[in-house]
Amino acid sequence: MSTMITATALAHDAAQFLAFKRAMGMGYRRAEFVLNGFVRFIRDHYGERPASLEQAVTQWVTRIEGRKAITVGSEFGVVRQLCLFRRRSDPYGFVPDHAVAPVKESVFVPYIFSREELLALLNAATRHEGRNMWGAMLRALTLVLYCTGMRLGEATRLHLVDVDLRAAVLTVQRSKGRSRILPIRNDLVVELRQYLRQREEVLAANGASDPLILFIRRDGSALTLRAASDALRCLLRDLGLKPPCGRSGPRPYEFRHAFAVHRLTAWAVEGVDVHAKLPWLSAYLGHQNVLGTEVYLKATPELLQLASQRFEQHSRSKSRLP
Repeated sequence: MSTMITATALAHDAAQFLAFKRAMGMGYRRAEFVLNGFVRFIRDHYGERPASLEQAVTQWVTRIEGRKAITVGSEFGVVRQLCLFRRRSDPYGFVPDHAVAPVKESVFVPYIFSREELLALLNAATRHEGRNMWGAMLRALTLVLYCTGMRLGEATRLHLVDVDLRAAVLTVQRSKGRSRILPIRNDLVVELRQYLRQREEVLAANGASDPLILFIRRDGSALTLRAASDALRCLLRDLGLKPPCGRSGPRPYEFRHAFAVHRLTAWAVEGVDVHAKLPWLSAYLGHQNVLGTEVYLKATPELLQLASQRFEQHSRSKSRLP
């Protein structure tokens, strides 16, 4: 028997599902956006008439032609979780099979900044002087992103209390449901100390009260995620790394990719067992498991070539054994 549902009833179930997840400490903001879209889709197509949940899910998943498989799979997973939740009160309720959106692996290949590109970005950030953005702040932000692999949102949310330069650690508070402590190199400590002195000068010049956020704009207000993203995208465009308009080309998130790949490459050059180090890198990046970090092993030809050379050397040494 087909499970029939109305948009209003489904909205009520979705609200209960979100409340349940958040009671367990999960933010589920992205999931809320997906579920609201699913409910709106059903209301637009069926009004308040009862609709087959199985048919509605299939129509919703295939509503836009040519979407990336990873996006479809991610959104489908949220709706499937809602259907599983509904089974608590309706044992015969419909739950879509994984085959509806079977592809889980992303084919996306990140853009990895070269060291020359990173130096050019750092120099451009240092020289930048805009109405709200100032060079010393953009330089410090760029260095934090590349030297720690933080997500841009994590960096812009850093408070002064999260920065312990005496112990050389930064604390990322409650990101993706958890907090983590990141040891940093001494050269980054030096850069951040210099930025903090300039930060005090900016606040004094504006007579502004301290927002207690690490990164501030020229007027003394806290740097927002949107403003930081816009400023970094402008730098990428000014350097010709990104087209003048559109979403194609490298993004601010690529600093995180560059950090991970460059760290793995350095380990490989040093002869370190990269696979043994993956859990450490995974924890530093704040990944939920090591699978999210393994994708970087195939991110650049240089890393693949090093892995191939290591395997070849290992094979030769084995063949020489009596």
